[in-house]
Amino acid sequence: MFRNQYDTDVTTWSPAGRLFQVEYAMEAVKQGSAAIGLRSKTHVVLACVNKANSELSSHQKKIFKVDNHIGVAIAGLTADGRVLSRYMRSECINYNYTYESPLPVGRLVVQLADKAQVCTQRSWKRPYGVGLLVAGLDESGAHLYYNCPSGNYFEYQAFAIGSRSQAAKTYLERRFENFVGSSREDLIKDALIATRESLQGEKLRSSVCTIAVVGVGEPFHILDQETVQQLIDTFEIVKEEEAAPAEEEAQPAAEQDAPTDPGAAAADQGGGAAAVDQGGSPMDI
Repeated sequence: MFRNQYDTDVTTWSPAGRLFQVEYAMEAVKQGSAAIGLRSKTHVVLACVNKANSELSSHQKKIFKVDNHIGVAIAGLTADGRVLSRYMRSECINYNYTYESPLPVGRLVVQLADKAQVCTQRSWKRPYGVGLLVAGLDESGAHLYYNCPSGNYFEYQAFAIGSRSQAAKTYLERRFENFVGSSREDLIKDALIATRESLQGEKLRSSVCTIAVVGVGEPFHILDQETVQQLIDTFEIVKEEEAAPAEEEAQPAAEQDAPTDPGAAAADQGGGAAAVDQGGSPMDI
């Protein structure tokens, strides 16, 4: 992991043209708890995993409200995330005071990226070790941005950051084409399923995840635990109800396929052997 004399200073380039201190900050984002974002034409949903340091401590807050139309979810160093969210909140207040209108989401993201870039070019500073998913709604529609510690920013239809986020990304990549026309409830459902994928076997409960929503006619707010738990229970009930009829249909089909005549069973086995001899597999469909 260490690169000898090339990783002692953020302003020192390696012979390969890399800034290792910036890469270490990006690695800190991968070590943080997962954060997920999805957007449609009218709504943006943020979800994050609440991870406590021990069973005796509470989890740290991972989703912050910036303004009525903007919120962020973070992965990485929570302290850095609090500082950046406070900066974003200040920029929104100043813009609203000066122009008497909400700050466009894209302009705020650029200002945040410029602030992160300065820390990659000053020897007495260090890069912010946090990645931010910025969700917002302005005159041009719903937006979801990812701000990187390197100063880069990208707009996404859906994205996941943090530890064990690859499973959530795989789910989002399979479903993202449907997100544009999705309703608010469908977005929340997909966000919860993606969060469950990132847990990798751990049961999804309202105590281990946080959901926030912003949309047309709906200011940014975090859903309470009771509402989230009701949504989780509803989705799991639907899943069980879908699995039950499938089992009931499989049992009569198995009874019908079972041979009643031993001679017929022997003939079936002979036919299967013939199929194998001819180079085909009896399992081919």
